[in-house]
Amino acid sequence: MLVAMFAATALVLAVAGVYGVMTYTVMQRRREIGVRVALGAQRGHILRAILAEGLTTTGIGIAIGVIAAVALTRTIQTLLFNVTPTDPVTFALMVVLLAAVATLACYVPARRATATDPMEALRQ
Repeated sequence: MLVAMFAATALVLAVAGVYGVMTYTVMQRRREIGVRVALGAQRGHILRAILAEGLTTTGIGIAIGVIAAVALTRTIQTLLFNVTPTDPVTFALMVVLLAAVATLACYVPARRATATDPMEALRQ
């Protein structure tokens, strides 16, 4: 139960971190996004560009995390019950869960970026 609570806390912290970094990135690029919208960029293209940036970073993080998890499974083997240390189903479920949560954390700032008013962004 304690390990599950730590895992849930780590997931919440990861979501908050991804959301914070993506929000900061969007705010830093607000003028650029405003110029793109003013020049005729479609909102879908802006959404995809910001999502691609966030999910690329997330993908790299997930890949490094899976490699580290496989390398460190021997140390936590005593904490696992009814699961082998390198259970492919567990690894796949965790990758899917982390990718889904990171996608949601990236989607909210990206969606907010598509609502950028070009004139307001250029005035700032």
